[in-house]
Amino acid sequence: MTATTVEPAATRRINGGAAMFALAMGGFAIGTTEFATMGLLPQMADTFGISIPTAGHAISLYALGVVVGAPLIAGLAAKLPRKGLLIGLTIALALGNGLSAMAPNTTLLMTARFVAGLPHGAFFGIAAVVATTLVPPERRGTAVARIMVGLTLANLIGVPVVTAAGQQIGWRVAYFAVAVIALATAVAVARWLPRVPAPRDAGIGAELRAFRRPQVWFALVTGMIGFGGMFAVYSYISPLTTEVTGLSSAAVPWILAVFGLGMTIGATVGGRFVDWSVMGTVFGAMSAVTVVLVLFALTATSPVMAFGTVFLLGLVSQILASALQVRLMDASPDAPSLASSSNHSALNIANGAGAWLGGLAIGAGWGFTSTAWVGVALSLAGLAVAGLSVLVDHRRLTA
Repeated sequence: MTATTVEPAATRRINGGAAMFALAMGGFAIGTTEFATMGLLPQMADTFGISIPTAGHAISLYALGVVVGAPLIAGLAAKLPRKGLLIGLTIALALGNGLSAMAPNTTLLMTARFVAGLPHGAFFGIAAVVATTLVPPERRGTAVARIMVGLTLANLIGVPVVTAAGQQIGWRVAYFAVAVIALATAVAVARWLPRVPAPRDAGIGAELRAFRRPQVWFALVTGMIGFGGMFAVYSYISPLTTEVTGLSSAAVPWILAVFGLGMTIGATVGGRFVDWSVMGTVFGAMSAVTVVLVLFALTATSPVMAFGTVFLLGLVSQILASALQVRLMDASPDAPSLASSSNHSALNIANGAGAWLGGLAIGAGWGFTSTAWVGVALSLAGLAVAGLSVLVDHRRLTA
């Protein structure tokens, strides 16, 4: 294995905090564009005269962009210097969101959302690998969690703010705001990130070897299925808040902020759990997601309980995301960029599948709370896949 190298240790000490901040800014932009759509579906549906489940296709097309873009970019760009690649990805993110803001019809909007999703997974995956080179090996989980703090702060601050602005001014302002943040991230990365060359033996062939390992696939499928439980509910959080909990649309930014607060706390404490036990954290967090979704389904009509369960859903989901990220990096130590990026493909398959399956349940006339039961089924299936991965690993080691 040829490790990724960075600038000398003295330079890392000077730039490490600023570099982490620059990478977290990218996470903030990505988190805002990914999750703000969910809070603005009613406004988008009104603009184009379509139903909310149809508007939800914007979520699925963004997720498809992540699924396609993450492995494609990480593989084809394996030989490129990491710093320049990250700058390019943030510029691409700005372009996709600018196009989303200007889309005159649903066809162009859906296309723009696909384009906006392309750099998502590659940015997070490569940023996570770079972040782990800036800290001691035993703090990998903490480093990954720090990068994800940008995503969680997006849900705490960025998503509620642009959702409120979108409700008052128009949903397009959300995507314009993300484009500006993405361009600012490109400047911050250029200024603060140390030079990080690609590994000397990097190449698409070396990266693709990661997919020969069963544990890589087990980790990916665990995320694809299990994480869909959260997205089945969160994709429709706006109508759930107004139609089920009975609150006004003015409450939507607040419930989004509560979800973001849970994610932020989850990112803060989750890294420590991951440092202690990666698979233990996967099992614990996914079990907790299942329990929280059951509680939400049973109590969503109560404003207090709805806010409480959404907070818990954000917390445990973020812990799970960090654990799955490190699990994939551990399962493919000699091809970390593609494996790490593919985690975001998996999570966005979960995003698209959760939104789609939740929309099917709503379209079938089962009501908005049916999305929580769809989520429970997905979470339990993810737990089963994670359990199978441990069983296979145990048999391999004892054979």
